[in-house]
Amino acid sequence: MKAVIVGCGIGGLTMALMLRARGIECELFEQSETIRELGVGINTLPHAIRELAGIGLLDRLDEVAIRTHELFYLTRHGQQVWHEKRGLDAGHEVPQFSIHRGRLQGVIHQAVLERLGNDAVHTGCRLGAFTQDEGGVTGYFFDRSGAHTHTARGDILIGADGIHSKVRQTLFPEEGPPCWNGLMLWRGAADWPVFLTGRSMIIAGGLNAKAVIYPIAEGSSPASRLTNWAVLVKIGDGTTPPPRREDWSRLGKPEELMPHVAGFSISQVDFAALVRATPEFWEYPCCDRDSLPYWSSGRVTLLGDAAHPMYPVGSNGASQAILDARSLADALARSEHPRQALVAYERQRLPMTAEVVASNRRGGPEGVIDAVEQLAPQGFTDVDTILNYEAREAIVRGYAARAGFAARVVSR
Repeated sequence: MKAVIVGCGIGGLTMALMLRARGIECELFEQSETIRELGVGINTLPHAIRELAGIGLLDRLDEVAIRTHELFYLTRHGQQVWHEKRGLDAGHEVPQFSIHRGRLQGVIHQAVLERLGNDAVHTGCRLGAFTQDEGGVTGYFFDRSGAHTHTARGDILIGADGIHSKVRQTLFPEEGPPCWNGLMLWRGAADWPVFLTGRSMIIAGGLNAKAVIYPIAEGSSPASRLTNWAVLVKIGDGTTPPPRREDWSRLGKPEELMPHVAGFSISQVDFAALVRATPEFWEYPCCDRDSLPYWSSGRVTLLGDAAHPMYPVGSNGASQAILDARSLADALARSEHPRQALVAYERQRLPMTAEVVASNRRGGPEGVIDAVEQLAPQGFTDVDTILNYEAREAIVRGYAARAGFAARVVSR
């Protein structure tokens, strides 16, 4: 069996390693000229780290990431709504990692080159079209000038090509652009003094205005960390297209961001100073897509953001792509026919990810902050008198169960 993988992001690269571990051949095609370590910080949850550990990447991740110890949910005024341990400290068998997205991709990419060889990865190859028949599927790839570069034949073709997926567009030509809910995301990272445990994560504010802060790597000295921050603010009502196209590489403008930063009060970190100390940062309109009725058509299927792009709440985007890869690889290894495998994969993963997409639209686990801020917009003396522990726990734990990473946890 052979798979043609379109896209060399975290999902596509993980897919290649999962297939390799099961003795299934594959080729990868990436439209960018090089596979660069782009992005800022993300959290990769234990259920996904378990899969990466299973293919021998845990030690490499430990070298470039921070093992997340705890998470605080605060109001925008800095009052604590929820606190819980994370990863190993919450009872999981493997850590949760706070990591630079590019470094995570780099670890997986390097493992692909080592295990599959350089010839398995083709860059500067944009999918133009694919055809399929009873014997297999054929993908036709082109460079930026439109010249044909490769024709790839396989038993299946996997579209792991992101929110603007060419594979998805081919399967659903009438779908249209991604859905924008009016939220703009600014993200950056800077070397900054250690706060709290040096492995702590803070989320302050609800879905309409939220700040996120956590370390993602060692800093320039033992007293500092490379500290990731994000600001998510509702600037539109979601009835119009985003002001600028979804592009993770678009530089943000301080004059647009800083008035929003001023709305947060976080005692553990001088948030405004952290943002001002960041040489450059990026903006991205938060978009997702409605869940699809199916992912697979014949010998072609979708994976990761191509299948289920979701809003960046709950630390779940990259993690769900990794889980997709494990599920699809297992289905291919045990099925008698590739089409059987794609059906089994879709049945397992589509309903679960559709639920996560829907939950993220409602605010995910961070909805506990929204719930408290709506009841006490000016703050509170005792959060239990606003929303009791059991009600707060139901919001946070319910999301963990739906997303598949619930564990014995230590709270308060």
